[in-house]
Amino acid sequence: MMNIRNYIFFALLSLQGLGVSQAQQRVFTVNVDKATDEINPNMWGVFFEDINMGADGGLYAELIKNRSFEFFRPMMGWKNLGKVKEGNFLILNRQASEESNPRYLRVNTLNSNGNPIGLVNEGFRGMGIKKDLSYEFSVLYKQVQPGIELKVELVDSAGIVLGSGKLVPESNGTDWQKASVSFLATKAEPKAKLNIWFEGKGEIDLDMISLFPSDTWKGRKNGLRADMVQVLADLNPGFIRFPGGCIVEGFDLSQRFQWKKTVGPIEDRQLVVNRWNTEFAHRLTPDYFQTFGLGFFEYFQLAEDIGAEPLPIINCGMACQFNTGEVVPLDELDPYVQDALDLIEFANASTSSKWGKLRADMGHPEPFNLKILGIGNENWGPQYIERLEAFKKVLKDKHPEIEIVASSGTDPEGERFEYLDKELRAMDIDIIDEHFYRSPDWFLSNASRYDHYDRSGPKIFAGEYASHSTKMSRPEYRNNWEAALSEAAFLTGVERNASVVQLASYAPLFAHIDGWQWTPDLIWVDNMNVFPSPSYQVQKLYSTNKGSHVVPILENGSSIAGKEHLYASAVLDKNTNELIIKFVNNSDKKENIHLDLQGIKKSNAAGKQIFLQSNDPLAINEVGKTPSIVPQEKQINIKGKKVDFEAEPYSFQVLKFSL
Repeated sequence: MMNIRNYIFFALLSLQGLGVSQAQQRVFTVNVDKATDEINPNMWGVFFEDINMGADGGLYAELIKNRSFEFFRPMMGWKNLGKVKEGNFLILNRQASEESNPRYLRVNTLNSNGNPIGLVNEGFRGMGIKKDLSYEFSVLYKQVQPGIELKVELVDSAGIVLGSGKLVPESNGTDWQKASVSFLATKAEPKAKLNIWFEGKGEIDLDMISLFPSDTWKGRKNGLRADMVQVLADLNPGFIRFPGGCIVEGFDLSQRFQWKKTVGPIEDRQLVVNRWNTEFAHRLTPDYFQTFGLGFFEYFQLAEDIGAEPLPIINCGMACQFNTGEVVPLDELDPYVQDALDLIEFANASTSSKWGKLRADMGHPEPFNLKILGIGNENWGPQYIERLEAFKKVLKDKHPEIEIVASSGTDPEGERFEYLDKELRAMDIDIIDEHFYRSPDWFLSNASRYDHYDRSGPKIFAGEYASHSTKMSRPEYRNNWEAALSEAAFLTGVERNASVVQLASYAPLFAHIDGWQWTPDLIWVDNMNVFPSPSYQVQKLYSTNKGSHVVPILENGSSIAGKEHLYASAVLDKNTNELIIKFVNNSDKKENIHLDLQGIKKSNAAGKQIFLQSNDPLAINEVGKTPSIVPQEKQINIKGKKVDFEAEPYSFQVLKFSL
């Protein structure tokens, strides 16, 4: 008689011989011939805000900090060189005649007795300098008494000169003149400084002291840091939302973002303090200001460069409600509404209009084709609804072609959200902007959030989402695989409900490793390099595999939205005739998946399986090291109308098949 142990052993062998896997196989049905919701081709985008040194010291390639001496402390970022005497350097203020750029520096060497004097600028946590790259130093000047020449030097932390040039002012008179000199760097250095030595005897006024690398995006003067733009372009984003974020509101209304002060000649743009300057006591950044070298023209131009729709947000007459909560009285709101009308004119109108002419004067006579405009950022309460209604009435009367994005507040649930959601739907607003800063568990449990939203109501903009892992010992550790995988799971529900959710973007976008205020962030940078996070890789797999129509993917007639840790969505790209399936396994066990592709002809075609995976939920792409979470790819085949594959533990899969 066979003992029980042998019986079990032979029984298992028999099952394996019949092709039955010991691991239970999950069977999903994909109804390829039942395309439902159309997907907005611009669905996946990016949200930019000047936080974490995102603009000055980041995307904006200027290397000089406080170039026009407009910080609260006029010489912040600058230190003396040599035997400087009283009166060698003076800050003059012409507030009455130049409100936007009142201060400038007067240099007098007449009493220096031949001793060299100078200034050193520390840059934004140093200056990232590349070997054999050309750098352009420029300055606005007036010679009060000719005789001074400027010797400029890039130096490393030991004071060794990396490159130098000499600028000899030639023009005299009372008008400001611009002069520049270019020179090569002979060595790479992530923490360089710039020395300016004033040689000879004389007196000269200086303003807009500037240093730019020659390898800016598209080689533009006053341009953007090319590697940071490229990592955005690689996302193939459908839109770029700008300029924020909380900086739209300002700490108070005097510090709100005013787009008209960010366009026109660079020297006429009025600097303001960045609201993240003192927002967090543990990350005080008293040297954080907005020079607006990256202004609204440059934002529109950037959107055009990377093939994205521009989505500007403007102030609605309310300052940040977490700070001062200032509001403009309703009977004084007209200038704010006019700013919105003028912005549309700047973006879209002919060059015969006032603001269209300014756009042309800045080098872009063609319109930017603005289609969507946000009114307010994370504002809430009846005071917001009242002001929004005033904007909506005028905008829909004069520009019905412009869709309006409105805020649903700071949270995706609760009393504020419920009030705003009800009011915005009653107003028949075009797009409601929902924000999600929540734990990984929240993202996992809300993958079905939009399954029952009203299909005939306002569309949704998932305008700021980020999974906030609490497991961190350093700031970038919050951008771990646990967080990114939970976002991937949540986004299957966003994609599945593309008829409701029209736009989605992670926030914040950039963070400088030496100058951050907020974590987690999509992309980390230092002065030399860019380090995409695991969340970036998730977003990229969605934005570069977006499809044109949603198709059902079901298990036993139900959506795959968390049962036994599995999540899935499927789309059809009718332009390329491809089926694209996104699949998340959030468990510590491998899953055997069987796909039944209904509505296609039998095929033995090869497809792609692109995946992100780590067995360690706390894995990160650490700044300065080779990334550990990057896409991998292998072949996968359709056998007739069937696909079998293995989903590794803690993995995000994108399957692509040509039909």
